[in-house]
Amino acid sequence: MNRYEALRRAVPEWFRDDPGGVRILKDPALVQRARREVTRRQQGPVRGLLGALRARLRAVVRPARAGVVSANRYLWYLRDPVRFPDGRLGLYDRLLPPPGSSPGVVVLPLLGPEGKVVLIEHHRHATRGRHWEVVRGFGAPGATGEENAVRELREEIGVTPTEVTALGTVHPDTGLLAHRVELYAARVDGVGALETGEAIARALVVTPAEAEAMVADGRITDGFTLAALYRARLSGLLGGGPDG
Repeated sequence: MNRYEALRRAVPEWFRDDPGGVRILKDPALVQRARREVTRRQQGPVRGLLGALRARLRAVVRPARAGVVSANRYLWYLRDPVRFPDGRLGLYDRLLPPPGSSPGVVVLPLLGPEGKVVLIEHHRHATRGRHWEVVRGFGAPGATGEENAVRELREEIGVTPTEVTALGTVHPDTGLLAHRVELYAARVDGVGALETGEAIARALVVTPAEAEAMVADGRITDGFTLAALYRARLSGLLGGGPDG
């Protein structure tokens, strides 16, 4: 927990509490109690006096892990000791961007005067499957959102945009992720070399109506792509409507 306590001092905004919300425990005795209670719950039903004694001993000697579970250049995995609004103590997992990092970006490439949508077929390790997506990536430290958007377009589809338009921000999963991602649309004149080393297989150019049809029939399921298309629609960048 030493690394966790150092992080609490270095980045206090990660540990702020809201009245009525899930509160992060600071008292060492409560932290230990939360870890032990989680350990007991994880063991399931206990049979007999000997089983109960073993369960209690394990909770005391080897309580569930809390604090910084892992950290790298892309994300930090924390397991916070908490008190829930109903009074229960427990542990709550969350993933955060590294301290000092800039937000990730999602970029909707719009090709030519018709504003056709450029999609890429990307194999994703997490799902072990292929997904139709727009361009996206992590933010570089110290870079602006527009600079990150331009860099990702060059890296993933080999183009430099002629115009970049901000579409707002999105939190991709408020139940687990603390990441905030910036959305952009970008005017491009073509599609260049794809970043095959990142498992991008091919690009597809479709009309806005065709892109929205792919959403409707389930061919597009990526949440970032859905958000970018919806924000672009609300901003008037996809024409008059899904039917033309």
